[in-house]
Parts: sequence; C-alpha cells; structure tokens
Amino acid sequence: MPGKIRPRNWSNTMNRRKFIGGSLGLCAGALILPGMINRANNRHDLIEMKLHSGTVTISLFPELAPNHVDRIKTLVQARFYDGMPFARVIEGFMAQTGDPVKETGLDYLRLPKLAAEFNSLPFERGTLGMARSRHPHSASHQFFITSARSRFMDQNYTAFGKVTRGMELIDGLRRGCSELGTVVNPDVIKSMRLIPLKAA
Repeated sequence: MPGKIRPRNWSNTMNRRKFIGGSLGLCAGALILPGMINRANNRHDLIEMKLHSGTVTISLFPELAPNHVDRIKTLVQARFYDGMPFARVIEGFMAQTGDPVKETGLDYLRLPKLAAEFNSLPFERGTLGMARSRHPHSASHQFFITSARSRFMDQNYTAFGKVTRGMELIDGLRRGCSELGTVVNPDVIKSMRLIPLKAA
C-alpha cells in the first residue's frame, strides 16, 4: 500500500479486533434466579425493547441457538435489562448492552457460561449476537446488535436474533468516542418484554 493511505474501514477494523479480544470478566458458577422466574415459554419468541426514542421489535431463533435464546428470555423475564445502558456503540459496527451500572436484583456474575452455538445466521444489519471474551464458550448476559455486515463474526460468535422493526432507533443511539466504543452518557433500555407472536 503506497504511503500512509489507510483503507476506508481501517478504524472499524481496529475497533472490531478490540471487540473480539474484549474482556468481559465473567465468572462461572450456579445459576441463581428468584423462584418466581420460570423457564421462558417457547411460544414467545419475540421481544419488545422500549427505548426513549421508541420501540424495537426483535425476533429470536431458538432453532439456531436454543440455549442462548433461553438465557436471553429468562433474563428478560427477570427484567434484568430494564434500565440497562448501551455502553459500547461503534459507528458502522455494533451496539452492545448487558453490563449493569446499578443493582439488578440478580447475581449475574454467577450465571453459567454458555457453550457456543455457532450457526448459519449471518451477522448483517440488525443481527443480535452474544458478547464473549476471547474464549468461545464464555458468553453469559451481554449482547450486541450489528449495524452493518460483519462477515468476520460469522461462525465466531453466536447469533440468536434479528431486529425486525425499529433498527433506525439502534442507529440513533449515542456513539462512543474511543476506539473501544465506550459511551460517556449512554442511552438506556427502558424495558424489554416477551410478547406473543400474535401481538407483533
């Protein structure tokens, strides 16, 4: 490559590499949830995520990643994501949430790590994937939504859902200033709820 010219996506490439190697500091252990939280009903494979700017509808794919979908649905039932910030948002790449900044009422550090469920769902605009450390079997409670095609993530991260409505609201989230995408004053999730298919 002549001179100091960099590819147009050089900055994004660096961000993505750091995303892959990002440390989540997750701990193994027994899953402890309140007794009132039951296993999510398999008929509810849609989620409504309410932001201050509007509502995002998410379709889940339990046939592709059953354990990851079950974990997300269980956490949604526990209202774990209510008030959760989108703490990492990288322009042209992804928005990540699930790292609590306040008490959630759930000991998320003791959630068992999930074995990877790599599948055929491509990481394109609107795909949901589970965040993890460098170890492929370390996902727990953080997830991200890709804002553009990210082929390097295919078969390397577990994809489990897709935004079907409201992707423009994800595009409108406050971006991070650093290469890691850390947002100083992040937008938050007002609520996440499972909804029946007939209600979508």
